[in-house]
Amino acid sequence: MEPKLLLTPGPTPIPPQVTHAMSAGMIGHRSSDFTSLMENVQSSIRPLFGTDHPVAILTSSGTSALETSMVNLVEPEEAVLIIVSGAFGDRFRSIAKSYPYEVHIYEVPWGEGLDIEDFKDFLASKQNIKAVFSQACETSTAVVHPINALGKLVKDYSEETLFVVDGVSAVGGMKFDMKADAIDCLVTGSQKALMLPPGLAFVAMNNTARKRASNNKLPRFYLDINKYFDALEDHSTPFTPAVSLIQGLDQVLSLYNEEGIEKVFDRHLAMRNMLRAGLKALDLELLVEDAYASPTVTAFKSDENELSHIKDALKNKHGITIAGGQKHLKGRILRIGHMGYMFPKDMLTVLAALEAILSKHRNKQYYGKALAAAQEAYYE
Repeated sequence: MEPKLLLTPGPTPIPPQVTHAMSAGMIGHRSSDFTSLMENVQSSIRPLFGTDHPVAILTSSGTSALETSMVNLVEPEEAVLIIVSGAFGDRFRSIAKSYPYEVHIYEVPWGEGLDIEDFKDFLASKQNIKAVFSQACETSTAVVHPINALGKLVKDYSEETLFVVDGVSAVGGMKFDMKADAIDCLVTGSQKALMLPPGLAFVAMNNTARKRASNNKLPRFYLDINKYFDALEDHSTPFTPAVSLIQGLDQVLSLYNEEGIEKVFDRHLAMRNMLRAGLKALDLELLVEDAYASPTVTAFKSDENELSHIKDALKNKHGITIAGGQKHLKGRILRIGHMGYMFPKDMLTVLAALEAILSKHRNKQYYGKALAAAQEAYYE
C-alpha cells in the first residue's frame, strides 16, 4: 500500500491534477474548445522557453524534436557541428549521419563540462558551419553546458550560424532566455520537467530560424516545422494532436504559474544542492563537478557491485526507482532525477533510504549524516 517514488530523469511523476485534466473527457481537435485550449497553452508556455515566439507542439517523442530541429534548419551538403558529451549528444550525431550533411563532432569526455576556450579554437578551425548543436543538460551524465557563453561564441563565429539546443531534460527545470543566450532553436519533450507522460515534443524558434526553415529545400512531411507554425496562427495543429496530453499540459502550466516560474527554478536548484551534499556525506563520489552540475539530474559513482546493490535495494525495499548509466557508463554510475513533480522532501526520502542501505552494506554508521548535510544545504 506504500506509494512508490519515481526518481528517474524521465519519465517523471505526474501531478494528480494533471492526471485528472487528462481524463476530463475528449474534445474535438478541430473544435472551438481545442482552439481555446491551444490559445491558453501558447500564452503560458513561452516563459518556460524564455521566448516571445510561438512554441510548436508535435505529437511524438523528444527525439523527434531533435530531428525536427536538424531537418528544418540544415540543407543537404551543409556543415554542422555537434557537441557530443553523452548519449544524447551522440543521438544528435546519429540523426545527422542519417542525412546528407557534412558532420563535424566536438567530443567532450563524458561527465565533464565543455571547455569554452578549447571549443572556440575548434570552431574557428572549421569553415562554413551552418549550425551548432548542443545539449543544455546532457541527461546521461548530469552535465550542464555553459549555454550563454556557447551562444555568444557561436554568434562571434558567424551571425549566420544557428545555435540549436536540446533542452529535453532542462526546459521547465532551469531558466532559459533564448535572446540573451543567442539560442535560435530550443527543443524539449513532455516526459521530464514538464510533468507529463511521453508523447509531446516542443520546438521553439526565433525569426532567424523560422526563415531558415521556410527556405529549406530538404524534403520532409510530418516533421516540416513550417506546417506547425502556420497552424498555430489559428491556434491549431497540422495533424491530429494528442488532445489529452495537451489538456494535461494546460494544467501543468497552471501549476507552474501558481508556484511561480522563478520559484520552480529555485526548487530545482535546492534539490540539486541537497542531493549533492547528502551523497558526499555518504562517501559517494559525484560524477560531475559543482560548476557543471545539473539542476534536474545528479549522477554518482561507485563500483559495479555496490551500484547494483543500491539500485535493487532502493526499488525492492524502499519502493524508490532511480536510473543506471548509459552506454559505457553502464555499471559505473547511478542517476537520480529531481525535476518536475519532485520536491525537497523527496530528496530527504531517497537519502534516508541510502543511509540505511549503505550502513548495512558497508557495515558503517551513516544514519543521519546525509539528512543533516542535505538540510544544511537547503537552509543555508
